[in-house]
Parts: sequence; structure tokens; C-alpha cells
Amino acid sequence: MRCSRTLKEARAKVALRNGIWLHEHDVPILGARQTAAHVELHIETRADIAGCSVCGVVATGKGRRVVWLSDLTCFGMPVRLAWHKRRWRCVEASCPMGSWTEVDERIAGSRLCLTDRAARWACRQVGEFGRSIQEVADTLGCDWHTANDAVIAFGEALLAHPGRFGAVASLGLDEHLFVREGPRRRRCFVTVICDVVRGQMLDVVEGRSSAEPLAWLQAQGDEWLAGVETGTLDLSATYRSVFETATPSATLVADPFHVVRHATSKLDDCRRRVQQETLGHRGRKHDALYRARRLLTMAEERLDDEGRAKLLELLGTGDKGGDVTATWHAKEAVRELYAHADEATAADWIDELIEAMAESSTLEVRSLGRTLQNWRDEIIAWHATHVSNGPTEALNNLAKRVKRVAFGFRSFRNYRVRTLLYAGRPDWSALEGLAPLS
Repeated sequence: MRCSRTLKEARAKVALRNGIWLHEHDVPILGARQTAAHVELHIETRADIAGCSVCGVVATGKGRRVVWLSDLTCFGMPVRLAWHKRRWRCVEASCPMGSWTEVDERIAGSRLCLTDRAARWACRQVGEFGRSIQEVADTLGCDWHTANDAVIAFGEALLAHPGRFGAVASLGLDEHLFVREGPRRRRCFVTVICDVVRGQMLDVVEGRSSAEPLAWLQAQGDEWLAGVETGTLDLSATYRSVFETATPSATLVADPFHVVRHATSKLDDCRRRVQQETLGHRGRKHDALYRARRLLTMAEERLDDEGRAKLLELLGTGDKGGDVTATWHAKEAVRELYAHADEATAADWIDELIEAMAESSTLEVRSLGRTLQNWRDEIIAWHATHVSNGPTEALNNLAKRVKRVAFGFRSFRNYRVRTLLYAGRPDWSALEGLAPLS
């Protein structure tokens, strides 16, 4: 094959852009041709002598074999690299080595079907910029599995790199849906472990029970756990037990958003119950309580005079027993809890709420009071620390973005690597010096 002037210029541009390993004196190009789909380059290395890695005897040649690799694009076209590898044979009869094929880590030091630089590029495109595997595979002119194998091999090496995260002062736990499996679409959840202060996802573990995150935390060592000062969580007794076991000295903080949302959910439960008891059916568009559903969930201070008058009118029509009105006042009282900046004032306020709610005749108000009683210390702790679970929820959203880009996952290994590459803040500058994990 003859190398035309245009392809010589292409070779020079590729070498200038991506390094000197395709330079004529290091990795000679035997020939090149351009098709409608890709640019094809044939290369070989200059290793004329090789020694056996077992006995050290100078080996003899055993012919060549062509290995095809996908490389970085050239002129916007995929590049197919045909590496004419030498095969060697040990001449020592007693040596168990036999024969082997040459390896050059400048080109491809792993068993991937991408060149080393293309594999690292694919890992960064998928991990740092959130591109899909198929999009990167189409750019490189390879199939999905080839690109995914490269992302996983280099991604796991990057995530295992020491120093990806250090000491953590505030830890957050939360769960989200990973996949629906089987004919019955069984829901499988994962738990994310986050550094709330730095907004960094530390890891993702399977399940939403206490066993998996507890095992992960204990694997970090006592010294690391001793540095955790606060733990943020929604109103999950499971995750509270994880913190109490792994970090007993940490201050647990119940997220304000979830506390208020729980109070609002009790208000919705009460409205539905009263609707069924009074009218015998679910809410319809002309029912007073159904028409009030949006106004009930709004903050009282956001209601103008017209909105407040409408709400009171609808409650007067549909809530004859006063249960919905009582639960609405209880929800607003919980919201007012976070208007107090002083920890002692907030403690007095929540104690009064708990006592008043326990004596209420409304089922949902009493249930809300029991929740406040069970989480009293964690709710009050927010007024001392002002640490919320918001960064954890934000990182959860980044994980869901990765799911949307991939149109869902079935392999937890793939999901974990790609989520942590995107939201785990790895040190991308270390990628060039890492060897891929098999």
C-alpha cells in the first residue's frame, strides 16, 4: 500500500495532536488508505530483538499477526489501526513460556479493542462530560461493548486511585431506584453515600437496607469514621441506625425539607380521608376539598387575601368536622419551627407542638406529633448545624441524569462506575498515568 500525500499530512496532524507515538521513527506506518467509512492505518513497532520474560534467552521470530484497534478520529472520520504484531518463541526447550505476542503500552497495553489513547479519551468523554456510550462508540467507529469495556477498565482504575476523597466532616445517605427487574418489574434500589460539604458522591452500594452502607462505612476505618461530625438524612430509620452504629459520636440532622414534606403528606392524607367519609368517593373537580388541595399545600404567607378567603370558604364547605383545618394548622406550625434561628427557642416550640398534637382529636395530627417526638433531637440539630440533605439530593439527581442518558441500566457495575465518574469528582489529571483494571 502506498501512502498518499494527503494521508501523510493526516499522519502528521494525528501525531501532533495526540502525541509522538505514531511518529515515523517510533511507530512506523506501513501504509494507509481511506474508505467511505474510516481511515485505515497499518503500523508496526521496531522491536527487532526480544528476550523471554521467564528465562531471559533471546527469542526468535514466529511470524506476525494483525490486531485491529479503533483509534482517535482523523479529519472527523474514525480511524482503524492495523497493528502488525510480531510473534516470538523461546528457543529454550525447558522453558514453559512457549510463544507470545509483543506488547507495546504506547499503542495498547491492555486487552481492549481500542488504542490506549482512544480508551482514555472515551473514559473521559463518558465520565466527565456525561456522554452516552453509544455516542462515543459512533464517534470512534466501534461497537457499544468495545467503548464500554474501555470506560469500565479505566474508570474503575480512576475511582480506585488513592486520594479521590479524604476526610469527610458531613456525611449524607439517600436512596433511589436503580432498575425494575423480572416479569413483575421488581424495584431494585441503590444507596448513595455523599460528602455533603464538598458535594461529592463517595460511592454507590446496592440495596437500601442498613447492611450495605454500614459495611462500606466500616471498611473506611475507625480514623476516617471519627472525622465524621454530622450525618444528614431524610426521615429514614434505616439510615439512622447506620449512623448510630458506624458513627455514634456524629450529630444526626433531619433534613428540613423532608420534615415539612411529611407534615404536608399528613395533610393530604387527612383531606382524602375526610373526602371519603363525607362524600363516599374520591375527590372530584367540583368537590370543595378537592378544589382546595393546591391552596392547602401552599405556604400560608404566600397566600394573598383572595387566596386565603377562598381557602377558608372551601374548608368551611367541605370540612364540617374541622379535621382538615386542624391538620393544616399543624403543618403550618411545623413550618414555623424553622423560622426560629435559636436552638433553645426551637426546642421549646417543638415540645409544645408534640404536647398539643398528642391531645388532638384528629388522627393525622396525632401521627405527625409522634413523628416529631421520634425525631425531636435530629430536627433540633438542624438549628445548631444548619446542614441539610440538599447536596445529597442534588447528587441523586446527577445519578438519575446518567440513567436518562443511558436509557436505563441493568448492570450495577456499569451504573456504579459511570455514576461515580460523573458525580464522584475523580482526579482526571491522574487518568493519563493509570493502567486499566482488567
